[in-house]
Amino acid sequence: MTKPITTTAAMMLVEEGKLDIAAPVSQYLPEFKDTQVGVEKRDANTGNTELVLEPQKRPMTVQDLMRHTAGLVYGQFGDGLIHKAYRAQNMMDRGQSLPEMVTKLSRLPLAHQPGEVWEYSMATDVIGRIIEVVSGVPLDRFVEERITKPLGMQSTGFYVREPDIGRLAQPQVDPATGERPVMADVTQQPRWLSGGGGMVSTAADYLRFAEMLLHGGATEETRLLASPTVKLMASNALPPGIGYSERARTMMADLAPTPTAGQGFGLGFAVRTASGRNPLPGSVGTYYWTGASGTTFWIDPKEKLIGILMIQVPLAQTAPYRRALRYLAYQALLDNVE
Repeated sequence: MTKPITTTAAMMLVEEGKLDIAAPVSQYLPEFKDTQVGVEKRDANTGNTELVLEPQKRPMTVQDLMRHTAGLVYGQFGDGLIHKAYRAQNMMDRGQSLPEMVTKLSRLPLAHQPGEVWEYSMATDVIGRIIEVVSGVPLDRFVEERITKPLGMQSTGFYVREPDIGRLAQPQVDPATGERPVMADVTQQPRWLSGGGGMVSTAADYLRFAEMLLHGGATEETRLLASPTVKLMASNALPPGIGYSERARTMMADLAPTPTAGQGFGLGFAVRTASGRNPLPGSVGTYYWTGASGTTFWIDPKEKLIGILMIQVPLAQTAPYRRALRYLAYQALLDNVE
């Protein structure tokens, strides 16, 4: 749920004319200029699979980063050679700086040609670095000065300050092991300002952010985005004929941003595109996303409804809670039946 905040920050720079989402990523991060695409091919003589590098058919764009079609991956959700390369480079190391992470990432091959496959990835972390380069300030400072402080999100940031450490939620005990899952230490300021998943917040704070989006980019006190910009972000940005990674095809049915699930992906979050294919209620145009540590939110503009669930369990265990909350919320709505 950090990703929508990071993407909102980027779209603020777009509105100011400082960032072009149609531009190549290399326009802002030159280290990506020569990044190639890795294609796995089996050697007929040895039977071994090797990685063959090919040039990009077209450069990855900032829009590709926002909608996860840049060809990047996470490294955690597959066993292909590129996924293994991500793990070998310890791409999720919280001890690295954001510039260091981007440099390491730029030296790894892309898993797909830009624009051809949707795969959940470290793309939003790259957006975080672009924000720093374009704005000239660190990501955490930009987010604080331009988003969380204006919205009154006093408990939101990239780590928990000393006075609030006692409020930090502990993960639920895993019934399979009897132990609490290991969580990232968010009591210390990290070197890596992860725009893809590095923030902490409260339900009340995130509600302020979600209300800003629901009301077209503004609250009574402040405006962050223009209404057309929010509409663009909440529209399906995936082109016809887009491919989907194995991870996307096997995601929980209510989360997958695929036509089969009646969903797509906008700029920063997934979007409901059809009313009858998903197992959960929700209007067409509902947008949402879910965090790896169990948090989830959705915004239904038609019903003027926001749902937020803050729970600390592994993603695979969140489905019963997430689905129950969605049904409980919608069954409480009253319809005019005249």
